[in-house]
Amino acid sequence: MSDPVIVIEDLSFRYPGADSDVLRNVNLTIERGDFVAIVGGNGAAKTTLCKTFNGLIPHYWSGEFAGIVTVDGVDTYTSSVSELSTRVGYVYQDFQNQLVRPTVRDDVAFGPINFGRSSYREDSEAALDSLGIAGLADRHVWQLSGGQAHLTALAGALALHPEVIIVDEPVAELDPARAEEIYERLAALNRDHGVTVITIEHHAEFVARYARSVVLMAHGSPVWHLPVDDALRRTDELEMHGIPAPQAVQLVRGLGLDAAPRTPADAAALLADRPIAPDAVVPAASDVAPGRVIADARGVTHGYKAVGGGITRVLDDLSTTLRSGERIALVGGNGAGKSTLLKLLAGIIVARDGEVTIDGRSTRSVSAREMSSTAAYLAQHPQLMFLKGSVRDDIALFPRSRRLPDAEGIVDRVIDRVELHELAHRDGRTLSGGQQRRATLGIGLAMRPKLLLLDEPTSSLDTRSRDDVTTMLAELADSIECTVVATHDMQLVAEWASRVLVLEGGRIIADVAPRELFSDTELWQRVGLRPPQISLLGRELGLAPVPLSVAELFDAYDACAADTTAQVA
Repeated sequence: MSDPVIVIEDLSFRYPGADSDVLRNVNLTIERGDFVAIVGGNGAAKTTLCKTFNGLIPHYWSGEFAGIVTVDGVDTYTSSVSELSTRVGYVYQDFQNQLVRPTVRDDVAFGPINFGRSSYREDSEAALDSLGIAGLADRHVWQLSGGQAHLTALAGALALHPEVIIVDEPVAELDPARAEEIYERLAALNRDHGVTVITIEHHAEFVARYARSVVLMAHGSPVWHLPVDDALRRTDELEMHGIPAPQAVQLVRGLGLDAAPRTPADAAALLADRPIAPDAVVPAASDVAPGRVIADARGVTHGYKAVGGGITRVLDDLSTTLRSGERIALVGGNGAGKSTLLKLLAGIIVARDGEVTIDGRSTRSVSAREMSSTAAYLAQHPQLMFLKGSVRDDIALFPRSRRLPDAEGIVDRVIDRVELHELAHRDGRTLSGGQQRRATLGIGLAMRPKLLLLDEPTSSLDTRSRDDVTTMLAELADSIECTVVATHDMQLVAEWASRVLVLEGGRIIADVAPRELFSDTELWQRVGLRPPQISLLGRELGLAPVPLSVAELFDAYDACAADTTAQVA
């Protein structure tokens, strides 16, 4: 028997000043107790749709609103954000901004106290217990890791006992272990307490493992709302909308099986009768030949002043050398020191102890401004890179300010390189996530650096945009001598990097190739990583070395099939 908790009828919405509707004639029903993943490309209006569930649209964003949205029987148009907040809990993508009180306990109790609930202590303690973070109750919010902060924001929403929890991009900016923790907690809330869970997600493997149904959004309205198994079978349609199927699904369907395995173990079971040799994966020869030293860090120790006046150490006696021709991934848990190391390598900050040299010059003796012509740092949040009124002017800022010969020619060539001709006149802050990443790469290219440093370049991107960034990074080898990427995106590591530096507690604990990392269970589990799904499937199949891409495993199966045919002949 149907028991809808959210019903949307003929909904359309246009932001103030916009030329067209961002939501277009939406009709959608979400059943009570469902676990729904809302997917679609960047700009598909997924977040805008969810903001109609808690009343931010139309009560905060007061644009042109038409249609009816009811949540738990309440019409969102005639109610208020305050009233709806007791029915719909929302954890935003920028969840750090939701933490408004000094300690975890105070922050989680903030909502119930403001609603005058005498049970605020019991409500907040129950929320902390349900998410397994009661031990953090007295911790200051600025002391939390990214995963702990995310769980605290979720606990604050749960303390109001909502019928629905919405989490926008649960895994964005989190290391793989903390991303899984968030999803496991959401699954428990859904399973054990009947809370309706809605996530906005780009990672198909999390959709496959946890969702019960999937809504595909495109051009401001749902394309379909299907059970997860049916959704995963629509691989071509998902691909068309920038959401390729999980790697395990791609493989089994490519091998001719009409199935949609939700985990690598499920895929391995489906392939149990397909012979494959343990050493079937043949790694391609490396195309990287490290050359001259581009940057060198020796005995680097760095930290930041804490609230109590001491120094919180972030990097501890770290040493490494970067050479031309290398594509380097920095990986590790939240707080491992990745972003700090990038800033040190760019000369933006100077180490408290130790020495960093870039192209033979010490960062202690050269200003960050002067060093920027050698090492370009692109921030984790691309909107921070836009200072002018158009993408063209942002890209032109460096060559113009340095009065480089042929500055306008440099800008034209860069815009051509990053394929932003049609958007060059736009303010970078108004672009989609994928477009912003391409624009920031353009800003970096216009600086013509020898060393390019990128912080989480694929965070919050749909898979198509992520692949665009990966392709562009690979193509930059002819103009950038060495590229370093700090990332939680293990597929990027597998398919792009030639070298991986694994950080833990401010130290490099491993300097390996991607295949070595994903073959070393003890290492990746120690630092909270999770290999790409295709590598995990390779392990389930008993393969050594493990594959790094779907194509590698396809080739391995083809080779084994060819050998079997030859033997029979």
